[in-house]
Amino acid sequence: MGSAAGGNPLTMLVPFVLIFAVFYFIVILPAKKQQKKKDAMIAGLKKGDRVVTTGGIYGSVAAVEDQSLLLKVAENVKIRVAKSAIAGMVAGEDDSPIS
Repeated sequence: MGSAAGGNPLTMLVPFVLIFAVFYFIVILPAKKQQKKKDAMIAGLKKGDRVVTTGGIYGSVAAVEDQSLLLKVAENVKIRVAKSAIAGMVAGEDDSPIS
């Protein structure tokens, strides 16, 4: 008659491994590289750097602390934000983000 099972279980696992490998190289690896680049940028922030937060607030760094930054957003207005809330650096006076 015929075999009841569909074949070797190892051959059934191969498509899943291939899908995971493609997913890893297309999604996970580039995201890791982007996160490392952002972490290096945040670690290198210093007083006077112009940044934008994830909430869209533009300001210049007034002080760098362990887990947060003091941003000067207007004359005599400073706010404390978490370092993780920094989306990126700003090129200059025109407030265009650096790519």
